[in-house]
Amino acid sequence: MSNEVNADRPLRVCFFGTYRPGYVRNQVMIDGLRSQGVTVYECHSTLWQSVADRVEQASGGWKHPRFLWRVLVAYWRLLRAHWRTPGYDVMLVGYPGQFDVYLGRLLTWWRAKPMALDILMSLHLIAEERGLTQKSPFTGWLIFWLEKVGLKLPDLLLADTAEYEAYYVQKYNLLPERFRRVPLGVDDRVYYPRSHLKPPSDCFRVIYYGTFIPLHGVPTIIEAAAALQRYPHIHFDLYGDGQERSRAEQLAQELGLKNVCFRGWIDKEALPDEISRSHVCLGVFGTTKQSRCTIQNKIWEGMIMQRPVITGDSETSRAEFDHKQHLYLVERDNPQALAAAILELEANPDLCRQMARTAYNRVQQNTVAAIGQRTRQALQSLRQ
Repeated sequence: MSNEVNADRPLRVCFFGTYRPGYVRNQVMIDGLRSQGVTVYECHSTLWQSVADRVEQASGGWKHPRFLWRVLVAYWRLLRAHWRTPGYDVMLVGYPGQFDVYLGRLLTWWRAKPMALDILMSLHLIAEERGLTQKSPFTGWLIFWLEKVGLKLPDLLLADTAEYEAYYVQKYNLLPERFRRVPLGVDDRVYYPRSHLKPPSDCFRVIYYGTFIPLHGVPTIIEAAAALQRYPHIHFDLYGDGQERSRAEQLAQELGLKNVCFRGWIDKEALPDEISRSHVCLGVFGTTKQSRCTIQNKIWEGMIMQRPVITGDSETSRAEFDHKQHLYLVERDNPQALAAAILELEANPDLCRQMARTAYNRVQQNTVAAIGQRTRQALQSLRQ
């Protein structure tokens, strides 16, 4: 038997596409695989300049000749990068890669190798929830069909939750056996408890960070802050930006809130320190499909940093966590429920400490090494 098919040789993976190299999911998968002894060749070409750039193109900007030229250049560079990539056992297309699988499938056919796709999130669902399909119906139709056909090309599909997997199966008529479950990971090299940093003693600090988009339900946080104005020691710090930030700021202004501060984006390196200086971290409270199907990065990050996390209830959350054990679950789009949860945690330090300990133990299943092991096992099933 040749070395090329020797099952004892460490797995070799071509991590392929125009994926976001700085996105947590991709970083955790690449480094997680390497932590398990897998050789990972990164075959990447930049297409998208930012999240705002993707939104602009999905809103109809893709029709401009300059963008079409950018696509051709990006995929030509990707083709050349693949030409230089050594032999591998499996190609894994990184997120977002629903469009990259077309070129990936041609290249893996040429090399006679299997291909897997980390779906993570539906590009069409994201476009729907951000109102992009309403602004440009033809673009919405195009994204739907590109994603539908693209998901039929890989030999294996990686999804992070059972609900999202069921959504894909129903929407695109896919076979359940084509899926493997790889939960969203947390970069425990960046996010870990900092015992030398403490929350302020003169107030109860509640922190939110992330993109201001419908699925996160930031208006619910603002209205909860309004309900807690009579408790001047409870203060909200909101980090981030996005399409709904101006609306959130306007709402806070209309309500005359003095207990809310909008702080804009914060560096990834500085964010863990701010989490350590908080009493409670907030998750997501929107009612969109995307919001209910996923467990967002901020939830895992708060848990691993041993801070109590409050987030919206869902079947996905219930499948992973126990209420008041791993985190505190509240009804979505319900400011009164969120306000009551904050008050309960503020009044019960023992519950906060218990949740922090239990959550930290639970999140060990989602560290870089743990996700690397899950991913390696999934890809190993494709090895020829």
